[in-house]
Amino acid sequence: MTSMELQSATQTARILMVDDDPGICDVVSDFLGRHGYQVDTAADAREMEAALERGSVDLIVLDVMLPGEDGLAVCRRLSSAGAPPIIMLSAMGEDTDRIVGLELGADDYLAKPCNPRELLARVRAVLRRAEQRAEAGGVGMGCEFANWRLDLVRRELRSPQGVIVNLSSGEFSLLRAFVERPQRVLTRDQLLDIARGPTSEAFDRAIDVQISRLRRKLDDGGGQDLIRTVRNEGYMFTARVKRT
Repeated sequence: MTSMELQSATQTARILMVDDDPGICDVVSDFLGRHGYQVDTAADAREMEAALERGSVDLIVLDVMLPGEDGLAVCRRLSSAGAPPIIMLSAMGEDTDRIVGLELGADDYLAKPCNPRELLARVRAVLRRAEQRAEAGGVGMGCEFANWRLDLVRRELRSPQGVIVNLSSGEFSLLRAFVERPQRVLTRDQLLDIARGPTSEAFDRAIDVQISRLRRKLDDGGGQDLIRTVRNEGYMFTARVKRT
């Protein structure tokens, strides 16, 4: 796929904006719509579910402060179910809030009020990474390591016992970064750039938390430490990886 084709495919993406502020929904929908995106809106989790049932969505822009089920709970639920990429919006711009959102599986996080042009740039970046992952995946692309199998197209991790292990979007991005660069020390900054892109506002602590969660999911009781901490340097994926 050429860069022009990739841009064209990205700009026909369907975006679901979940926010209970009609004014913000109108501004974002109009702005993104004028840049070639199809935008649907929902005021809460119930309306979001109805929108998802009407057809596939390429990206969700999700407000944290929703009536009923809040955005963090929605993000956790969607990520565990293999949802499309998520950009979270929040009036709370504290680092801890961003870390929680990223830990729960969000692909990016913006503080409100945000400049529509900045949101557009984040949308393009997240969709571009998703397109590139799909393009790089090809048919049946996967890898095996320590009797685990990772399907890079289906985003599916299967344990040595054959059990499917659910990964959030952030955990999948990290694991992919590791399996594509096995037995190499990767710094936190490198992991941030590889997994989330150079414009990400994620933090070292968010990477540490997600790696801790990923380690627990890769622990099958065999005692093998697949992700080793290299003191004062970063992390190393220790297993040999075989492409399939």
